[in-house]
Amino acid sequence: MSKIGIIIKREYLNRVSKKSFLILTFLTPILFSALIFVPLWLSSIKGDEVKNVVILDRTGVYAPLFENTDNYKFIAGTESLEKYKSSDDKSVFAILSISDNLLENPKAATLYSEKQIPGELSRIVNQTLSRYLENAKMATYNIPNLKEIIKESQIKFEINTIKWSEDGGESESSALVASIVGMLFTVISYMFIMVYGAMVMQGVMEEKTNRIVELMVSSVRPFQLMMGKIIGIGFVGLTQMLLWAILTLTLIMGGQFLFMGGTVDAQMMQQGAMMSANGTMPGMAEASQEPAVKILGMLQTINWAEIGFFFVIYFIGGYMLYASVFAAIGSAVDSQEDTQQFMTPIMVFMMFSLYAGIYSMENPDGPLAFWCSIIPFTSPIVMMIRLPFEIPLWEKLLSIGLLYITFIGIIWFSAKIYRVGILMYGKKPTIKEMIKWLKYK
Repeated sequence: MSKIGIIIKREYLNRVSKKSFLILTFLTPILFSALIFVPLWLSSIKGDEVKNVVILDRTGVYAPLFENTDNYKFIAGTESLEKYKSSDDKSVFAILSISDNLLENPKAATLYSEKQIPGELSRIVNQTLSRYLENAKMATYNIPNLKEIIKESQIKFEINTIKWSEDGGESESSALVASIVGMLFTVISYMFIMVYGAMVMQGVMEEKTNRIVELMVSSVRPFQLMMGKIIGIGFVGLTQMLLWAILTLTLIMGGQFLFMGGTVDAQMMQQGAMMSANGTMPGMAEASQEPAVKILGMLQTINWAEIGFFFVIYFIGGYMLYASVFAAIGSAVDSQEDTQQFMTPIMVFMMFSLYAGIYSMENPDGPLAFWCSIIPFTSPIVMMIRLPFEIPLWEKLLSIGLLYITFIGIIWFSAKIYRVGILMYGKKPTIKEMIKWLKYK
């Protein structure tokens, strides 16, 4: 085995065998799944307390409109507003005061409470009054069937988007689905480069601080040591992300069956029996399945094999580019505090890449998306947004060519800095001094 291979094996086995790696690998999917299902579970739990809301309606028109809900009970008030506010009775949660005709004076309604008004209560009050005022306003026009006319005139139009293939086949597509897929790969690339690139820098700094590197460079060249560390940590990251994907998918599927499977299946069977008995099963079934079928059809229009292939290509190029820079920074400094002046430009590039990718979702063929997918320091992130939109092959090849040429050059520069910086102690070098190191043979 080559010396680089030995270093790769050492870095990989040393990191995947740590308890922190195992804990983080298995804990992260659990936390991610809990983030999805715990709010869903908690939202299904209804509180036992019903809050009383007193309605002080001087007009006598609006109080009868309010109906009790699971959380709120509406009561017609018999006392004045000031008396309710000064009362020691804590059974009244809120007071709705309506002092005038709301069509003529919309500010005549106010909701009072000693505590912060919940959004649900505000929504109930607003919707109840809005529906009544809309009907009352339409009645003032004295136009027969005005409500039905307005209802029929409210048309929600959404154009169908069809994608055709080379063999003439057609399938429904969606820019939203393509953007979500691209954004998912963009975030994965961004997180991987940041997390594991920083891990490379931290590992170099630890070995330099502990003087272990002095023994290692007596047996291997600094370039071999740097490449072995970068590639080894890259394999650690790929292993962790693969395990995250498998475990997260398993937990989500299990959570769907546990939290929703039995209940949903029972309800569907009951509804199916009822619809079958009524002779309405076929149409209703098609309507209920239509959204899922449409989404699956849109997902099938995306070339997953091509996106997966280019994701690996850009991932390797982007990680190698930034990880080599991180390794050079780690070799040049002695402490975490000293990395700030060198890390700031890198962070600016990374943040700009992420924001450029987000803004490119609306116009994946625009100047911002095009140039940021060509520039090597931003292309590994921004290109992920554009890939689902099937950009020309020459743009992909040009982007990949520039990315790999640049990362090879960056590795060469970083190796020069690494070779000198890894054996320097007690001094924080300036950027000018690091440029001088490039001249050493």
